[in-house]
Amino acid sequence: MKGSLRLLCNWAKIGLLLLILVIAGCNTLKKVGEDELLLTKNTIYVDDEKVNSSEVKGLISQKPNSSVLGYPLRLNLYNLAKENPDSSFQNWLHRKEKRQKRLNNLLSQKQVNRLQESFVVKGYSEFLKRIGEPPVVIDTALTNKSVNRLEAYYNSKGYFNNAATYSIVDGKRKKRAELDYEVTLGKPFIIDTVQKNITSPELDSIYDVSSRRSFVKKGEKFDLDNFTLERERLTTLFRNSGVYNFQESSINYNILRDTTLAADDQKMDVQLNIRKFRSATDSTGTSDPYRIYRHKKINIYTDYLFGDQIDTLNTIEHDNYTIYYKDKLKYKPKALTDAIFFEKDSIYRDIDRIRTYRQITNLNTFKYPNIEFIPDTTQAQLISNVYLAPRPKFSLNMNFDVTHSNIQQVGTAFSTSVITRNVFGGAETLNISARGSIGLLSDASLSNETFTSELGGDINITFPRIWFPFNTEKIIPYYMLPQSRLLAGTNFQRNIGLDKQSLNSILSYNWSPNTRLRNNLELLNVEFVRNVNPDNFYNVYRNTFSNLDNVADDFQDDPEYASFFEDSNNETDPLRLNIPEGANGFAQAVLNNEIPVSEEQFDEVNSIEERRRRLTENNLIFATNFSHTKNSKSDINDLDFYQYRIKFESAGNLLSLIANVVPYNENDDGQLLVFGVPFSQYLKTEFDYIRHWQVGDSQVIAFRSFLGMAVPYGNSNNIPFVRSYFAGGSNDNRAWNAYELGPGKTNNINDFNEANLKLAFNVEYRFPIAGDVKGALFADAGNIWNVFDNEKNPDAIFTDFSSLGDLALGSGLGLRYDFTYFVFRIDVGFKTYNPAREGSDRWFADYNFRNAVFNIGINYPF
Repeated sequence: MKGSLRLLCNWAKIGLLLLILVIAGCNTLKKVGEDELLLTKNTIYVDDEKVNSSEVKGLISQKPNSSVLGYPLRLNLYNLAKENPDSSFQNWLHRKEKRQKRLNNLLSQKQVNRLQESFVVKGYSEFLKRIGEPPVVIDTALTNKSVNRLEAYYNSKGYFNNAATYSIVDGKRKKRAELDYEVTLGKPFIIDTVQKNITSPELDSIYDVSSRRSFVKKGEKFDLDNFTLERERLTTLFRNSGVYNFQESSINYNILRDTTLAADDQKMDVQLNIRKFRSATDSTGTSDPYRIYRHKKINIYTDYLFGDQIDTLNTIEHDNYTIYYKDKLKYKPKALTDAIFFEKDSIYRDIDRIRTYRQITNLNTFKYPNIEFIPDTTQAQLISNVYLAPRPKFSLNMNFDVTHSNIQQVGTAFSTSVITRNVFGGAETLNISARGSIGLLSDASLSNETFTSELGGDINITFPRIWFPFNTEKIIPYYMLPQSRLLAGTNFQRNIGLDKQSLNSILSYNWSPNTRLRNNLELLNVEFVRNVNPDNFYNVYRNTFSNLDNVADDFQDDPEYASFFEDSNNETDPLRLNIPEGANGFAQAVLNNEIPVSEEQFDEVNSIEERRRRLTENNLIFATNFSHTKNSKSDINDLDFYQYRIKFESAGNLLSLIANVVPYNENDDGQLLVFGVPFSQYLKTEFDYIRHWQVGDSQVIAFRSFLGMAVPYGNSNNIPFVRSYFAGGSNDNRAWNAYELGPGKTNNINDFNEANLKLAFNVEYRFPIAGDVKGALFADAGNIWNVFDNEKNPDAIFTDFSSLGDLALGSGLGLRYDFTYFVFRIDVGFKTYNPAREGSDRWFADYNFRNAVFNIGINYPF
């Protein structure tokens, strides 16, 4: 690992040197003509005030060349390209007298010509042009276009008398200039009256009820965006009030101004017009008023294929729904009707159509449905047909992935699953999966083994409803896409030396009140963790063993304790405790006061033994947890959003209550045992917040904060290792390796440092460099501490707000390559503030490549 880091450091230094040479050798004005000016900055002033709105800046046609930390990298890459690679090839070809003749004899004239084409098209010049950026020189035609856009924009905001101009400001350096845009707004126009002209009496009544929520109001400034919002609001309102065929194009506005008013009277009258319905195929000019429709009949077609003859299908009636099917109905009628939100004799609502699409998709049994509405215009009724095409009963999935984690530097994973749909006729989905992986350890000190391995399998069944003895539909209606999941699985790991085996079972429920909110309740989460090879503890946790062996050094020459030691093949320390008998025996003898040690040494051995017992004992976790998540991201291209997750977890309470009825066995520490294993009891809460701000074209500032705490009580005095927190790693504080930071101000005293309180804060500036290559600057702060448990080391315990001085700070930079489906990243973190050091040495003492941490990751860390 140290050799790999040294190699990475060398490559980083070489890359930095090459970058410096490129920067030094570039002329920014190389391809700017004599009579041209390179645009360096745009500034917009509105009524003499500078405007920084991204919306307004987006109106400018010409923007300066992009830069990386103020340096126009892409422009200079473009400037490195040769203007005429064809002539360069000819110069090379004729530089030596007989070169062309030799090439023609060797390759043929045709192949030499193709070599020239390859040199032109695929040469480095074309590559530099592709990833680079040509110089942006001021073009007055485009500048006038920007002026027109600014005027049109402020016209839409009610400033119909605005005027925009521009001026070219010569830069302080040669052939460079800035553009200043100046807009004079004038007095805005105000809406004086709002009138309506609605041809349909039914629509007129609906409008009157909701007119108070209108975006276009008397006395407010004219704003075209408000008219757009009002059109959208009315369209949604009418379609959810029975008007299934309402068209947004039926809405228009007349904007009038009384010409008898004084010139400086900036008032206008607005008239809302809603025309009659007109079919797209209607060429006669006749049209009918919009009407409110109700569902007359609802038909559900299962196993439907295009072209099926309906009269050949069987039918069944269920709760005012008619279900059509072939041969034999494969689905429980209730499972189908629960997914349909239309009801007989109810008015049409567009939201019911959307919810029906979502819930049918949520069943995971049918392809995307087709819904048809056939109107009866004489009675204003609809015949609603829902056509369902089933997905295959069985499907096989196989995946092969390249993985990365805090334990694995790089690994490969293979998984396969068999999916069975509609298992019990209620659209249930059964998923039986198996997985395996092998990977290279991220740090050789983590284990005596070089590779990690894992095998596991799960049986998972999903119900498209809340599977509970009581009816929960009023609390969690079907439009929230409820699901129940029952899972049983096992996992075998060989990655940190103790060869863990786990068995787990989960009964969980999840539902989404809307597209941005998601709730998950794990009513039952049972996990049994068994350490298959606990005798390997001191081989894996080498720091812990060294601390114990240092205490034992004072007694290695005493014949009475010779059985605890063995040859170490080390001249400076010829004897060491043998593993596991000698180490375990020595620690037990010290704790039994059979070996005379100092009070400090006794506390040290006691702490080591407590840690050994904690990390090698089997765990039984019987937990319940609830998490609530909100994500404001509108789509995959939204770069300005926030996301938060709140989680609460409780473990062991149910087993503790049963103890009053069922007698449990106890161990020597008084802990209650279930199947010979002490069950864990704790409370745990987490809050995770992420915020992204778009600060420019493809430039983002990303922020993340995390707070997590788990408090043991009752049957436990500490948190199980699998539920504790660690710090460091590629998705946390990148200046430290995983498990290396903390707790508190301790200096990596254990091989796997973990605790039950964690604070983390990350901020990252992401920016494009060239093409799919992105860059990042980041700062990570955080640490872990022990709190309310049996830890005795004061340096590891969070006591009060003064402990916040133990927050470690790392900073660094990163490169990312966007493969579209995933992002590959390399981050280099430097220890900026290390709480494990003393005094002024905490700041920048390890801020160099020698002590830097190189992180490889897949996708963004947050």
